[in-house]
Amino acid sequence: MALPLKILLPGGALLVLLLLAIRLYNGLVRAEARTREAWAGITTQLKRRADLVPNLVSAVKSYTAYERQLLGEVTRRRAQAAKAPNPAAAGQADLALAAALGRLLAVAENYPNLQASDNFLELQRELEDVEEKIAYARRFYNQCAQEYNLRIQSVPALVVAWLCRFRSVEYFQAEADNGQTVPGNSNP
Repeated sequence: MALPLKILLPGGALLVLLLLAIRLYNGLVRAEARTREAWAGITTQLKRRADLVPNLVSAVKSYTAYERQLLGEVTRRRAQAAKAPNPAAAGQADLALAAALGRLLAVAENYPNLQASDNFLELQRELEDVEEKIAYARRFYNQCAQEYNLRIQSVPALVVAWLCRFRSVEYFQAEADNGQTVPGNSNP
């Protein structure tokens, strides 16, 4: 006994819509997971840099006993960056830390013995390496965030995103409006 066409057509259309919704949902989940993974990459590099700050401050402190205010600022900025609750706040805290580190490295230039110190030079190289990795991680995260945000705002995924409560994510902005970049990094 054959099913009437009146039942097959709506059932088939419903099945196609259900499969499309599942495919869209899975794509959104993958994009969201990739964005979270990219953010984890940024936090890893920010932690790496934050871990370098006490060593750098210690190396500079032994040569610049009277630069206490700047050393204290670097330490405060490091703590603020570590406590940032979201990408926007992390970007602002990172920018402030980068500026303080830039001032610290500028002060260090006034001390030739410090500039010749192997420990300081190694810390400076490590800091530059971390800055490059942060820049790469920032670009990767922002690319993932943009892709994810576009997916949840585009039809037909918009409907699935709305029903499943997918929310847009913030971008990680760690550049000054005046074109200032983080120390050791010439790429914005």
